[in-house]
Amino acid sequence: MEHSLVFSFFLIFTGAAVIASLALFTRQPLLVAYIVLGALFGPYGMEMVTDTSLLSDIAEIGIIFLLFLLGLDMQPSHLLHMLKKATLVALLSSAVFAAIGYGTGKAFGYTETECLIIGLSLMFSSTIIGIKLLPTTVLHHKHTGELVVGLLLLQDVIAIIVLLALYSTSSGDVSPTTYLKTLLAFPLLIGSSFLFVKYILLNLIQRFDRFHEYIFLVAIGWCLGVAEGAAAMGLSAEIGAFVAGVSLATSPISQYIAESLKPLRDFFLILFFFSIGASFNLGLLDDVIVPALILAVLVLIFKPLVFKVLLQRISESSQMGWEVGFRLGQTSEFSLLIAYLATSTLLIGQEASHLIQATAILTFLVSSYIVVFNFPSPIAVSDRLRRD
Repeated sequence: MEHSLVFSFFLIFTGAAVIASLALFTRQPLLVAYIVLGALFGPYGMEMVTDTSLLSDIAEIGIIFLLFLLGLDMQPSHLLHMLKKATLVALLSSAVFAAIGYGTGKAFGYTETECLIIGLSLMFSSTIIGIKLLPTTVLHHKHTGELVVGLLLLQDVIAIIVLLALYSTSSGDVSPTTYLKTLLAFPLLIGSSFLFVKYILLNLIQRFDRFHEYIFLVAIGWCLGVAEGAAAMGLSAEIGAFVAGVSLATSPISQYIAESLKPLRDFFLILFFFSIGASFNLGLLDDVIVPALILAVLVLIFKPLVFKVLLQRISESSQMGWEVGFRLGQTSEFSLLIAYLATSTLLIGQEASHLIQATAILTFLVSSYIVVFNFPSPIAVSDRLRRD
């Protein structure tokens, strides 16, 4: 039965309100509740919400706003220093995680290509989980937040290169020029954004700052405009949104914009987590549950351990290494995108694709529990750990 978008929104947000209430009474993370709701109402559950592709497209706006707001809280000088420091950690950790995924795939008899794709899907941590569970007022301006953000941004760059390689494989275009253009596009995007903000955007904001509706519209337009420009240049919309935020971070108006857009961000992020649960085919669970559980356990054990060891190598404390490792101790929304793209281009079969998806969902759930119960976060179940 086909339902209208309005009815789908009614089910999602009314259901989210009910299940969120139950989650808070039972001291469960809200992110887990939204994913469970998606599996319950989605096309493989009660079939009450069927157009998950549309919801996923809408939900991507939440990721864009999340990265934009994060950029507003980051000073460019501090960010540049952290990116330089974290580059080696990001590269070495990605190689280790790829090897773990490849070896596990081989142990369960997947093809060479499928093992490679499984390995690639394990290289990245979730930008959404990592940043959503990072308290804005406590950690974004501190060393922990800078490390988490720096590593996630570097992983995003690596993910874009991986996705370009997959696109090239499907289209037959393996020219190095494609990668060179992408690498050149990044500094071009940064430079043009900062110049536009300095000479045009800030002047407009200062002239009309009495009109709050205008500031709200300009902020959204700037965020989505740079995000779309980045996508057109071969980068990701998420990276574009982050650059848009950082370019405004030194402005006195940045904190007002951040507070204004938070409710809009949360609206779309509920849709994002719902779409994750709704898109998983429960009928294939029996085929992948054993390797998915093993792969998820390996991720949950080795990601914190590897990050802890590597961060200690660059003079970080053991306590800092563990916290960053646990905050990044899951796979990524990029893993889901890699699985979808590799399946659509027939590089991997449905079983391998659902193995990647099941592993991502399991690590999202368990990692959220670990962080919410042990580290400061906006949705911590303990008053002692709850930080906005």
